[in-house]
Amino acid sequence: MATIDEDLSQLEKDVRQLKIEYEQYFGGGKRRPPADIEWRIETMVKRYGERGANMSFAQRFRYSNLTQTYSKYREIFRKRLKNKEEGNVQRHFGAAAREIERERSKSKRHRSAPEFPFAISCKNPEEEWKKVEQLYGALRVAREQAGEMEDNTSMDSFHQFVRKKTAALKKEKHAEEIEFVVTLENHRARLKARVKS
Repeated sequence: MATIDEDLSQLEKDVRQLKIEYEQYFGGGKRRPPADIEWRIETMVKRYGERGANMSFAQRFRYSNLTQTYSKYREIFRKRLKNKEEGNVQRHFGAAAREIERERSKSKRHRSAPEFPFAISCKNPEEEWKKVEQLYGALRVAREQAGEMEDNTSMDSFHQFVRKKTAALKKEKHAEEIEFVVTLENHRARLKARVKS
């Protein structure tokens, strides 16, 4: 039985192959669209869509990126198929699609990038995975913006750190809630923990 990582690698290969085979089909090199690869991708996407809880943060992130890429390709191919069936040839589609995608990702980055200082408060990190994931993401973005070396700390290790730090501060300061703050100071990323006032 394949591991999750092996399945995700296969999914990545299939998505790449799907793009290649669709390009061959639209270019006249293949007589039929690659329905078998599409079926294989759909099966894998559905399987892991239902088993998200079994994946680590890194695996969920990778799965999410692959499904977004697949959805984007599928939408482009659907439009091209429609045009082909209707006899409309849309010229320079690839360049136009790339331009649209560039604009989308630019505005998406702009929308979803965290602003600093970025803060979350925790009472029990064990039950607040979403908050810890947001904190982890904000810290990575801050380090990237500061031009720091990429940190290889896994989401699981980071979660353990937040758990220990929260427990220690709650005990030491007799507090109920701990606030974690990510800041950018003098081009350095900082993570601070303090009692929520």
